[in-house]
Amino acid sequence: MCRIINPICPLAEGGGVWQALFIRAVLRIVVLTSRSVTLLAWGGKAASFHAPGITRYFPMRPGVYLYRARRFSTKSMNSAERKQARYSRRVESREAKRREKSLRHDDFSRIIDPNNLANAFRKSRLNVSWKESVQRYEARWLLNIKQTVRKLIDGERVSGGFVEFDIHERGKTRHIKSIHISERIIQKALCDEVLVPILSRSLIYDNAASLKDKGVHFALRRLKRHLARFYRTNGNSNKGYVLSLDISKYFDSIRHDILLDKVKRYIHDPLVLKLLRDFISVFGGGISLGLGSQISQICAVFYPSDIDHFVKEKLRIKYYGRYMDDIYLIHESKSYLKHCLCEITKRLEKIALRVNAKKTRITSLGQGLLFLKGRYSLGENGKIVCLPCRASTIRMIRRLRGMKRFMDHGGKITYRDIHDSYKSWRNTFRRRFHAYHRVRKMDGFYNRLFINKR
Repeated sequence: MCRIINPICPLAEGGGVWQALFIRAVLRIVVLTSRSVTLLAWGGKAASFHAPGITRYFPMRPGVYLYRARRFSTKSMNSAERKQARYSRRVESREAKRREKSLRHDDFSRIIDPNNLANAFRKSRLNVSWKESVQRYEARWLLNIKQTVRKLIDGERVSGGFVEFDIHERGKTRHIKSIHISERIIQKALCDEVLVPILSRSLIYDNAASLKDKGVHFALRRLKRHLARFYRTNGNSNKGYVLSLDISKYFDSIRHDILLDKVKRYIHDPLVLKLLRDFISVFGGGISLGLGSQISQICAVFYPSDIDHFVKEKLRIKYYGRYMDDIYLIHESKSYLKHCLCEITKRLEKIALRVNAKKTRITSLGQGLLFLKGRYSLGENGKIVCLPCRASTIRMIRRLRGMKRFMDHGGKITYRDIHDSYKSWRNTFRRRFHAYHRVRKMDGFYNRLFINKR
């Protein structure tokens, strides 16, 4: 063990270079072999060590022998203890960095800063500046921001309700709760200045939804990279399995109390927590987050983050990815994936989530998996084949027929609008999938429906 007895001790006079070198050599042997090494003195240029049978003073560089005395402490440690000690030091280092960054962003003053609110307004008006409500707010935006700061400082409730409507997207009907521009600005300031900088540090890299520089294309690139790496590390073989998992009614099942308990582990400012609680509680019932607000997206990305870490760190699944409620795990053992499914199901039940049994399955990599409206399979030669879902093609056929009828009956749609819509769908298919023949058939259908009859 190393003990500091006296912080300063003058360098002993006498001796020379050879004597100092000899003392250092003897000290190193003593440090390596003795049961206790005591640091008697420590100064900028001199130190004194005491071990059984030897006490010497000598010049030294600051920290050199103190480090050696600690490193070569004679308390024996086996391999498991050394590994645990290294892991503890890494955890402490990560926690220290996380606390340091949290202190910079865990501050309510960042939300009420007029400059941050002005930046949030400029971002919020992108692509929606044509709306009447946005133009009305922009006409008096300085005064509106001043009123927003006053309301936040006074603790007034800033949630003003929703504009609710339904949209039909990719075969699903989604109920949207859109918020007013004044509330959207506060939410963006809250997310960009506090929530995202703090909570994103706890997310794994392959959590791909609703974050900067991530999204659908990022998730698909990671899936292809995981398939390619699995093929190489598995002896250039596609003999493996993939568990594709879907969470049933994900946004409608998120409990507010569990979510806030998770957030409190990282954010401690009471005013920030109160503002976040106000935005979440407007959805009512203590459960569910509505589509249409940025806070809902960030909270939904963060909510099952503990399960992501459990899969990567405890189950040791190297090839894992999640896009909101769509999850995949790649492994060479089918039985182990079944075990992983049971463990994940238990963890999801603890946070009030339920696995969608109809969309959850284990398949071989040659057969492929369904992920983000595409089927991805790994061939025997290592080629990754990306095919679109048949349902998306059927929906486009029905959509073209509907637009054709609407145009023929004098609806407010032109042939140019229909052409742009089909061109966008076609380019997306060609970029994302290996769908040459399907695109050719769709081109023929489009020409027969519009071009040949004009």
